[in-house]
Amino acid sequence: MRRGLGRVLAWVAVAGPILAGTARAQAPPPLDGHATSGSVWPFLSDSSRARWVRPAASLVLPGAGQLLGGSERGALYLVVEAMLLTRFVALQHDGSQDAEQYRNLAFSVARGAYSPGVRDTAFEYFEAMGKYIESGPYDLDPGPDLLPPWDERTFNGRIWLLARQTFFADPDSIPAPSSVEYLQALDFYRRRAVGPDFRWSWRGAALEQDLFRQSIRSSDQAFRRARAQLGLLLANHLLSAIDALVTSRLGSRPGVQSLSGDVRLGRALVGGHPPVVVTLRARF
Repeated sequence: MRRGLGRVLAWVAVAGPILAGTARAQAPPPLDGHATSGSVWPFLSDSSRARWVRPAASLVLPGAGQLLGGSERGALYLVVEAMLLTRFVALQHDGSQDAEQYRNLAFSVARGAYSPGVRDTAFEYFEAMGKYIESGPYDLDPGPDLLPPWDERTFNGRIWLLARQTFFADPDSIPAPSSVEYLQALDFYRRRAVGPDFRWSWRGAALEQDLFRQSIRSSDQAFRRARAQLGLLLANHLLSAIDALVTSRLGSRPGVQSLSGDVRLGRALVGGHPPVVVTLRARF
């Protein structure tokens, strides 16, 4: 989904300026002020249509409405769009690479000794793998009954401790297996513990677990920064559309000879080390 969105945005950023330039170059305004028949210029230059055509064009592709109106300010929006889009795609790529790395470590190292059949699951599972050295066994009873582990250094042992603390009057005093408290604690454990198919252990692989943790942190940071870029991309679209709307409406009023203004819509950090402060701002 994210990669598809990146490809669509990249296509829009590349194809949009070409299409806008083609529309402008197809039939430029004549010197006598009369439109040439059989071209798109009468449609684009008509003041009654400019009020909605140019803002709509800028909303789709920042800067397009300004360029249709003959303003060089549109190039600024296009440059910002290209910069933000490039950064978004790069961050998505970095996040995906780090995510693939920690999933590979989990599958081949931590779970390799238990012949795993399923590769991926919820992200909370991978977070737990970074906090605990092993999941621990799911059931200590070889028979049909369920007997949770007591080793609190493991993930399942910690879940069973939490179940006892939640439902038992005394976590160290086990009630009768048929009691309501015990059955509630077992149900709590079943819904949260790691089953045999997803058992893991980092014992003897401390370096790999450290690399696993670093990969999770790097992937999470990259995806969070990518979401911030999406916010800036949206702000750039809105700012360009507002600019085009104000310019087309005020510019069409009789007696208006010049326009001036200042709009600041967003500010955020872009990049890594050191970060660059980017402010989306337009003057008209």
